[in-house]
Amino acid sequence: MIPLHGQTYSLQDLETRFLTNNLQLIAAKFQVNKVDALIIQEKLWPNPTLNIDNINLWSNESFERMPNLIGNYGSRQQINIDLEQLIETAGKRKKRIAIRTLEKNAAHLEFEEIIRQLKFDLRSNFYSLCRIQLQETQLKEMLELFKQLDKQYKIQADKKNISQVNYYRIHMELRGIQNELIDLEEEKLEKIKYLRILCTLPQLLPEQLEINKSFDISFKVLPSALKDDILRDNISLKSLHNEINISEQQYVLEKAQQIPNLNMLINYERGGNVMNNFIGFGLGIDLPLFNRNKGNIQAAKLQIEQNQKVLRLRKDELMNEFDRLASLLNLYENHIKQWREDSGIIQNEILDNYAKHLEDKQITLLEFIDFSQSYREAKKILFAVKENYLNTYEHLQYLVGKDLSK
Repeated sequence: MIPLHGQTYSLQDLETRFLTNNLQLIAAKFQVNKVDALIIQEKLWPNPTLNIDNINLWSNESFERMPNLIGNYGSRQQINIDLEQLIETAGKRKKRIAIRTLEKNAAHLEFEEIIRQLKFDLRSNFYSLCRIQLQETQLKEMLELFKQLDKQYKIQADKKNISQVNYYRIHMELRGIQNELIDLEEEKLEKIKYLRILCTLPQLLPEQLEINKSFDISFKVLPSALKDDILRDNISLKSLHNEINISEQQYVLEKAQQIPNLNMLINYERGGNVMNNFIGFGLGIDLPLFNRNKGNIQAAKLQIEQNQKVLRLRKDELMNEFDRLASLLNLYENHIKQWREDSGIIQNEILDNYAKHLEDKQITLLEFIDFSQSYREAKKILFAVKENYLNTYEHLQYLVGKDLSK
């Protein structure tokens, strides 16, 4: 759908559309439904086995006449019918259902992880586009200024009023700004392409994004118990806990496999015994003489120990990552506060004033170019620090497994 003229999208608008229409999420939901189907299948009893054999296609002179089966047919027919039903012992079926249920939990956690990862990517790309848009606006203003200077210096250089060297300096600076804009345009196209795919908005334009409010930094106060929240809510830890539960249930199932299953037998035999119509019952059971399932039990036990060690390692990694991100967030916050204190240095008016000083010959061309480069770099750094601050906070939210503002 082509967006309406003037239609804009906030970050919240994009997330809402992403959660509703993203094809990767829709595909992931099928995985959850598939595990539900496997649980239903696991609850079913195994089908009984029916065997029909010993049917004679003809008879010889030694046959003994029997009552007909149907009408005048069957007085010479022999038949044997066996019905066999497997009965699992030691609650094996319930244990497999428990494993499937835990696998369903794993599918839900995987689905939640996909959502968190894609939301992080969406927000990160959105903040990058905010930074690009602001940086592009600043460069375009500077581009117009250098275009005017380039035109003026070209006229003066042609008249021999100034040296060609001064004109070349202005001209090369103009080309440098144009190249920076080209680089920004390439980066912008890449970022907007990703947002279009995530949100299924093929006609989305960078100009439709509400960037000013999103890039107006309000410093976040991290909850004091955030480490506890990570240990409780982090999705990777939840998944590892679930894996431990699965391995423990697998161990219980393998232990149960030591106990043989039963096979209930019902047999009907006609004309094959001293009784013309014989019905018998039987019971079959495996004798655990050579295979007591010790290998599978040991493997399941080792899997539990392995998963527990992976869990401990992951907890240590998350705590270290939290400390790193919290330190970075504090570092970026201090940088932004310093920029705000020095805000007068990077206001747009100061560049215009320097241009007037250049025109009045109060400063040299080299001083003006040097200042314009420093001014451009200062703006670039400020936008980058803001983007880093927002992305670091999003990374912390991703680490916790939930939005901290909710």
